[in-house]
Amino acid sequence: MNHFGFKNNPLNNLLHDIKSLIFQQDGNELATILSLEKFSLTNDLRNTLVNNQNLENSVAKILDSPWDDVVMNHFLSLQVLISGRNYALAFGHQCSMIQALVKVLTQSKEENWMLPAVYMASIELRKLAICADTTASANTNKKSAQPDANIEEAASHLMNLFRVCANDSRTSIEVSKRKGMMNIINQLFKIYFKINKLNLYKPLVRALENANIDEHFTLAERVTYSYFTGMKSLYDSDYRKADRLLSFAFEKCLPKMEKNRRIILIFLIPVKMLYSGCLPTKTILQQYNLLQFEDLCASIKEGNLYEFDQAIEKNSEFFYYYGIYFTLEKLKVLVYRNIFKKVAKIVQNHQIPLNHFVDAINYYQSNRNRIELADDDKMTMEEVHCLLANLIADNKLKGYISLQHQKLVISKQNPFPKLSPDV
Repeated sequence: MNHFGFKNNPLNNLLHDIKSLIFQQDGNELATILSLEKFSLTNDLRNTLVNNQNLENSVAKILDSPWDDVVMNHFLSLQVLISGRNYALAFGHQCSMIQALVKVLTQSKEENWMLPAVYMASIELRKLAICADTTASANTNKKSAQPDANIEEAASHLMNLFRVCANDSRTSIEVSKRKGMMNIINQLFKIYFKINKLNLYKPLVRALENANIDEHFTLAERVTYSYFTGMKSLYDSDYRKADRLLSFAFEKCLPKMEKNRRIILIFLIPVKMLYSGCLPTKTILQQYNLLQFEDLCASIKEGNLYEFDQAIEKNSEFFYYYGIYFTLEKLKVLVYRNIFKKVAKIVQNHQIPLNHFVDAINYYQSNRNRIELADDDKMTMEEVHCLLANLIADNKLKGYISLQHQKLVISKQNPFPKLSPDV
């Protein structure tokens, strides 16, 4: 099939190619032709699109409904992008294209070959929405515009696609549109995380779990899905689930996709530390250019509270950007635990006076007595009671506090157990 070198009417030739692909049910090739980014326009076709003032008739003469609306709105998006990069107008046409694809999915019974074209249109809808919102926010004449108006509208259109796919439950899975559920959910996740509307996350997950067709999704879709659900579990403080999901995403992500693997690691590293106490090696931090975690890991290992606070503050911009700053703050409990381990090792007795812990914490809080601590910054006995009680309650320390003797009585066997039974 020749998509290039059109001599007489390049637009008509392209439309006949599209009609042929629809007849052949070639969803992958159709997705490429109907892509704003991936399909390379010849100069002749570009000029024809820009100068054609009657696209609707041109398309309707060759394609049947509702495919004619799909293609016409795609061409209209191309027109405005070629002419002047009017993202808001292009986004409007892309929305109409998605609406036409909803009709295609609804009218197509027991077939799902068009899903690749749906995926491509969905991705480009989201990207156009972001461009349109960015342009609107930069326009000082539109101060009253909602900052995420277009991306929220995009989510609404994607939900319509998702419903059509999810409702195709009576069709055999091989030809069911339910195969498109995870791909569209991933696009919605990208939007919900961007606009911070994670309350819309649960119904999608529930619908996918009820479908129970995980083995029919591609590995790439499952990796992306695991990444987003792993992040959500991290934000919900469900570190065991987050560890499982993010570990799957990292292990199954292709090695050549270094950028994606790096982003997964940014969330997996804190999860591993919180859930199992596992610190990343310097080698992996260097390999993925994540040295922002190096000083943090060193301070945890050493049990140095001052260096821990300095490491957090030094890279606070990076940690804030990825939304893990407050998650990393929770790692301070591991610093306290390692200080207590050091004290227990020095004392070599299962009954340890609590004032030893107070002195040790203040020693490391003052960077080994290198700085003077204000009275308000010094650890008190009551605060040590709370720290030890929390460690014992979380099974990070085996023992009990004797208030009468102001001592910590630790187990003679494995007083500092592994943080996770899975490790």
